[in-house]
Amino acid sequence: MHLQFGIDNLLANHPHWKKERIGFLTNDAAATNHGIKSRKALQDAGFNLVKLFSPEHGINANGIDGASIANVVDDITGIPVISLYGEKFMPSENDLADIDIMLFDIPDAGTRFYTYLWSMTYWIEAAAKYNKQVIILDRPNPLGGNLSFSEGPMLETSLSSFIGRFSIPIKHQCTLGELAQYFNKNQEWNANLSVIKCEGWNRDQLFYDWNIPWTKPSPALQNIEATILYPGLCFFEATNVSVGRGTPYSFEWIGATWFNLPAMAMVWQNILREDFKIETLKLPLTNDGITIETKGIRIKVIDPYHYDAVLNGLLIVKLVRDLHPQDFKWMPYPTKANPSGENHLSLLLGIENAEKIFDLPLQQWLQQIGRLLKVEDWKNNIIPHLLYS
Repeated sequence: MHLQFGIDNLLANHPHWKKERIGFLTNDAAATNHGIKSRKALQDAGFNLVKLFSPEHGINANGIDGASIANVVDDITGIPVISLYGEKFMPSENDLADIDIMLFDIPDAGTRFYTYLWSMTYWIEAAAKYNKQVIILDRPNPLGGNLSFSEGPMLETSLSSFIGRFSIPIKHQCTLGELAQYFNKNQEWNANLSVIKCEGWNRDQLFYDWNIPWTKPSPALQNIEATILYPGLCFFEATNVSVGRGTPYSFEWIGATWFNLPAMAMVWQNILREDFKIETLKLPLTNDGITIETKGIRIKVIDPYHYDAVLNGLLIVKLVRDLHPQDFKWMPYPTKANPSGENHLSLLLGIENAEKIFDLPLQQWLQQIGRLLKVEDWKNNIIPHLLYS
């Protein structure tokens, strides 16, 4: 069966609430399976959209990573857009006063620190708080839904932030609709929540099986290859190593002017050869208005269907650090949600004092990371909320 997103199934029906006042949290990445932007498709079909809301990166999904997003008027529909990545993460009572239905449709990247998930949780919490009906238009997880490929660590509650609000694994293997149901129950919001499911998707399928063109959910995830690597390479945000943001190879490449490429290639060949193909590649990186040709490595996953993204990403960080003890540094990563940028590795990884783990010798480090990445309890807890087999 051809893949149908939640938006496609909604458009195929005429729900009783179609003419009620609808507030819609969405962006340009949310589209029908024929590529029509969801808000445009709904407006054209006669749904009464009265207000739009946008997540990080804005309604056009092109905003700079971590940058504050302002309220605007949507060029496509002419409807006002309230930013939920500016002055606030949750809509206010006043924002929702003239709304009956709270609708959500945004693609996910399958990773705990990808912020659209957490915008959805604030959306649901607001629906419960202000007694509104909330409807999630579901989409498949591009990384698949096989729970055996879930990877921790689980989030320590002391590290709750907008890149990890509640405790789930880094690679959760769920759809946002499933997580919506889980959090609504787990956080005891008890919102009037419903999920309009996808059709034609099963848990073993990755994006490659969807048979539709890739749509960037945000500027740095330009293809499925970057999205597969993202749960592991994102840890480099907390370092002085670039992941190629602003180039055609963001999150497919790592680089620094001080890389010892021969040493890295040798280690790669001995330790990581079963998981990756690599090529050396120089990229022009701009910092403070100065562009420098920067040497690095482009990474290609050999078997994305059986790839442990978090484990491999952490291992790459460990190897880069150990090969360059004088040059490698942990760095802050300022964003709207974390203006100081401090403690970024711990917030990403979900464990306190995460940098200290990397001081361990490799074999001890592997043992500790192996324990952290196991998430058997997660699988047991999420099963009652799964919507697909």
